[in-house]
Amino acid sequence: MLNILFMGTPDFARDSLEAIFNARHNIMAVVTNPDKPKGRGMKMIASPVKEFALEHDIPVYQPLNIKSNVEFIEEIKALHPDLICVVAYGKILPKEILDIPQYGCINVHASLLPKYRGAAPIQWAVLNGETVTGVTTMYMDIGMDTGDMILTKEVTIGEDETTGELWDRLSKLGGELLTETIEKIENGTAKRTHQGNDYTMAPMLSKEMAKINWKEKTSKEIKNLVRGLNPIMGAYTMYQDKKIKLWKIEIVDNNEVNNNEKKEKLPGEILIANDKQGLYIKTIDGVIKVIEIQAENAKRMGICDFLRGNELEVAKVLE
Repeated sequence: MLNILFMGTPDFARDSLEAIFNARHNIMAVVTNPDKPKGRGMKMIASPVKEFALEHDIPVYQPLNIKSNVEFIEEIKALHPDLICVVAYGKILPKEILDIPQYGCINVHASLLPKYRGAAPIQWAVLNGETVTGVTTMYMDIGMDTGDMILTKEVTIGEDETTGELWDRLSKLGGELLTETIEKIENGTAKRTHQGNDYTMAPMLSKEMAKINWKEKTSKEIKNLVRGLNPIMGAYTMYQDKKIKLWKIEIVDNNEVNNNEKKEKLPGEILIANDKQGLYIKTIDGVIKVIEIQAENAKRMGICDFLRGNELEVAKVLE
């Protein structure tokens, strides 16, 4: 049985940790990011990985940084791990750590590499309207998701699936694939597949990209933006200088909107807004219907509930 050091931080990593724990692999310790203050009281909150480790009496390391952290690196060397498993840890490992375990360091990455290397592969797959994605396990090297691949598993992305929903599915799949990968490494059947140089990057998301550009984006692109930023930050638009977030929308046929006016409608223009029919907005190539919405400093709600307490004026153009 291999002695494993696990490195990870969010719930995505916790699912992998839980999977290999339930498969009875020997987890010597976990390394996770330091606790962070959260909420109005700024209470220090442990990462999901730390929570799981404490629940199961697994030792926890939380270095503030690991690059050139001689003391931490020496502690890891003293553990003599056979294998290091890294899942969404949030820090790049220096070569000094990569070289410690006999069987190397392996990583669970939420894309079909070499597509979507980087920090936000799930989000960009949805934002770009991909219909297929998956999970890859790979040997780590000093590059950003550039190491040789071990196993991959493909899934279909639903037409209305959000980043949050896809995240949950790939999280479970990642745990299954990591367990299978460790077993192959143990019995000497793990294969290496070189990625090649035809890759796509998936950088961190920015707040600026969340604003809907009605003048340039098609209905499909707006829908992908809404899906891709749900639940991370939400795509938004401005109405009377106030921010309104759209959490779920549908693309509808123009014929669904009965409007006999001959005047040409502008992208972002409100076509219908009432609590019986809902909210319809013009785009450069069609019409979208809003299903779930959130006013500034308010809670998310269904569009009809929203329109019972908030008035949106027809013919107004959203910014």
